[in-house]
Amino acid sequence: MSEVSQKTYCDINELRSVLDGGSSCSLIDVREYPEYAAGRIPQARLIPLGEIEQRAGEIDRFRPVYLVCRTGRRSEEARQRLKALGFTEVYNVKGGFLAWEAAGFPVERDRHVPWSLERQVRFVVGILVSMSVLLSVFVAQPFVWIAGFIGAGLIFAAITDSCLMGMMLARLPWNRPKSTQGCLIEQERIN
Repeated sequence: MSEVSQKTYCDINELRSVLDGGSSCSLIDVREYPEYAAGRIPQARLIPLGEIEQRAGEIDRFRPVYLVCRTGRRSEEARQRLKALGFTEVYNVKGGFLAWEAAGFPVERDRHVPWSLERQVRFVVGILVSMSVLLSVFVAQPFVWIAGFIGAGLIFAAITDSCLMGMMLARLPWNRPKSTQGCLIEQERIN
């Protein structure tokens, strides 16, 4: 096996060298749109992890593919999925966007960014629990079970490290790119 096919990751310094060197590659950000809009590596193209198989045809198989997410967990999952689809030169960016930003490398941000999905989940959960408590006090006591159901959902989300509500919120219009290409008009570059 060649060294290229054995290597599964690269660090942010290697990625920076590749990007600055003008090498022909694909840089794919596999986070959700609110995360991508809040800050991304310049030249990164958004293809969320949940869409990676369906949109794999948009990625050039003949160029190295670098995958980035917040810390490297989702991009490693995306790397494995692309390898299963026959991609040969796919790298997980170790440390992800957080490492890139911490190193002081250039970052692009959209001017109008939706709340993070975590913040949206906290907001919706707060509304649902408050409403169920108020309904149980002023309308009918069984409404308190809604709060219990939401609590059980939060426990399940913590144990499985997944969030059904977050996945559903990610599909709402304000959490989707305004352009089908993932290219956003109003952005600023921060160095």
